[in-house]
Amino acid sequence: MNKNSLNKALSKLNIGGLRYFDSIGSTNDEALAWAAEGAKDLSIVIADEQTQGRGRLNRKWYTPKDSALAFSLILRPASRSHLSRTVGLAALSIADSCRVLGLAPRIKWPNDILLNGKKTAGILVETVWSGEDVDSLVIGMGINVRKESTPPEDLLQFPATSLEDELGKAPPAREEIILSILNAFIHWRTRLGADELIKAWEEILAFHGEQVQVQAGTGNPITGELLGLESDGSLRLNEVNGKSIIVRFGDVSLRPAVIK
Repeated sequence: MNKNSLNKALSKLNIGGLRYFDSIGSTNDEALAWAAEGAKDLSIVIADEQTQGRGRLNRKWYTPKDSALAFSLILRPASRSHLSRTVGLAALSIADSCRVLGLAPRIKWPNDILLNGKKTAGILVETVWSGEDVDSLVIGMGINVRKESTPPEDLLQFPATSLEDELGKAPPAREEIILSILNAFIHWRTRLGADELIKAWEEILAFHGEQVQVQAGTGNPITGELLGLESDGSLRLNEVNGKSIIVRFGDVSLRPAVIK
């Protein structure tokens, strides 16, 4: 993967611009800086290697050379409407590209893609505000493509895998995968405000109908049955006592409940 191969692969898409790096600290940091300089809507930062990649909750994101996809999209939203659905938009785009490969992805709310119950991709959305208006969104996506991209056991917060492991063979070229993701992203973006997006997101929710445990901030974890999503993408749970709980976005992590 290099700038020439990416330009060729993405030539038919109406992107705002492309910055490619053999190695970089963080594609999101570069995208945030580029957005501040006036980057156009749907500009993309892609790196072959990240040395300081990060996920949600300040967790390190492992991106070794020649083995993964690490890229960030810059969006210029026309309004504040449905901003909370953006992570679902990104998750569905990755999930659709996995399904094209014959895989069966699930979205672990709010921002991870699972294959066979193992994390294969993650999403980090960062918002830049100008007063009460949104100046830009930066959507970072990381996908484990080759076996070498799966983090070592001592770095894992959750079981992980790669496209190569799940396919049982060499995956497509990374340029083909990112093209597939971006095509799906452009498709779903036009449906950001539609019920169709929430329905599609909900249909492939990991642990749907199962007992899960949600840790929100520093408070006590919440345990309940995962019922589905609210219209803004928030999570709806049913506690053991029958009380319905809505979990909003933020410093939240979700796990299957431990069965004793």
